[in-house]
Amino acid sequence: MSTPQAKTLSFGALFALVVGSMIGSGIFALPAAFARATGVVGASIAWLIAGGGMLMLAFTFLILSRRRPDLDSGIYAYARAGFGGYAGFMSAIGYWIGCCLADVACLVLIKATIGQFVPAFGDGTTALAIVSASLLLWGVHLLILRGVREAAALNTIATIAKLVPIATFIFVVIVGFRRDVFAANLWGGDEATFSGVAGQVRATLLVTVFAFVGIEGASVYSRYARRREDVGLATVLGFFGVLCLLIMVTMFSYGILLRPELAAQPTPAMAGVMEAVVGPWGRVFVSVGLLISVLGNYLSWSLLAAEVLHSAARDGTVPAALARENARGAPAAALWLTNSLIQAFLLVTWFAEYAFLLALKMTGAMTLVPYLLVGAYGVKLAWTGETFAADESAARRRALLCTVLATAYAAAMLTFGGTRYLLFTALLYVPATILFVLARREEGKAVFTRGERMVFVLLCVAAAIALYGLATGALTV
Repeated sequence: MSTPQAKTLSFGALFALVVGSMIGSGIFALPAAFARATGVVGASIAWLIAGGGMLMLAFTFLILSRRRPDLDSGIYAYARAGFGGYAGFMSAIGYWIGCCLADVACLVLIKATIGQFVPAFGDGTTALAIVSASLLLWGVHLLILRGVREAAALNTIATIAKLVPIATFIFVVIVGFRRDVFAANLWGGDEATFSGVAGQVRATLLVTVFAFVGIEGASVYSRYARRREDVGLATVLGFFGVLCLLIMVTMFSYGILLRPELAAQPTPAMAGVMEAVVGPWGRVFVSVGLLISVLGNYLSWSLLAAEVLHSAARDGTVPAALARENARGAPAAALWLTNSLIQAFLLVTWFAEYAFLLALKMTGAMTLVPYLLVGAYGVKLAWTGETFAADESAARRRALLCTVLATAYAAAMLTFGGTRYLLFTALLYVPATILFVLARREEGKAVFTRGERMVFVLLCVAAAIALYGLATGALTV
């Protein structure tokens, strides 16, 4: 479908979509999120695993963008091309819900930050916080309805603005770095044993996934790219830049406060670390920077969520009505459904004990399924040799290595992240499948193949276990 916005995004805009999607609420919470789980050694190992795994995923997006330039919205289209309709649906819906949860995390963090100065906002889940977050939600909704190009341009400006406070924070913590504090945090207060460090690393894995979610931003918006080759390059370069920032923010913070103090910092933890070095103005500075950053991040996620649902509707994976665009070429129908789901999730945060952490980890869990399917499709192409010429054996071997490692990483993160969050994802996948059923009936096709029916039955079993756990108190939100 051609739209008034087609082929308008430059390399810079695609790069900003990757960086803007990845840098948001997560980076400002990292110091405390890591300190609650691990020390310097565990954090180093966690970033090594996460950085290596996500680098392979970035290379996989680069490979697929070059091997299958005909596929738009790669985060979902690759799964559909490789494994059929329901796999494509799970990828699209999983990623869409993950984007919605990421937006919820952004909204909670914005209000929690304001709550440091206006007590009525509390931790971001008070009645006033939820009402004001809802107003912001629908305000951004109206902005995106004005057009994707305009929203993407604003996102580029916000991406540049958010880098200023982060760069300032890194400079300050380098200057205030204390070697004795860093050494005391080396093992996180636990004995230097393999099992102890392994447990610490495992506890941080879903946090690192959330920090990297958004790496696929350029791929999702590939249909708007002026040049298809820019999509993969923007993904890889954006990843390297953000990885450096994430590691510096995490590791240098261990040289400012002892782990118990660092772990006790309220959200956003970066503000408390800054205050420990330069005084009260540091908290205010970081808090203002966070608001700019998270508002930009929220806009990025809103764009990505609506786009992937819109693309799925254009391809018949969800009802065709969700492909409707307005006069400005914005995916209006998909945007209405997206923001309605975010509004529902916002109301749930009122009942969650740790709303921000729940949204953060659920975002990681929901997006890992699409990542797994992207990696698996890359493996399939390299293994079968599809799209590779006879004289490209070396390129094929490199592609196979990268895609196998990316797939193994996504599978490991799903496993290590914890059964609890996998069960919660089933609670979301099962009712969402009604969209797939409606789409198949629109096309007059059988809903499931035999294999897809088995996958759906397994999801139903997992959802039933999750409901039972919630009812008995064995699982909590």
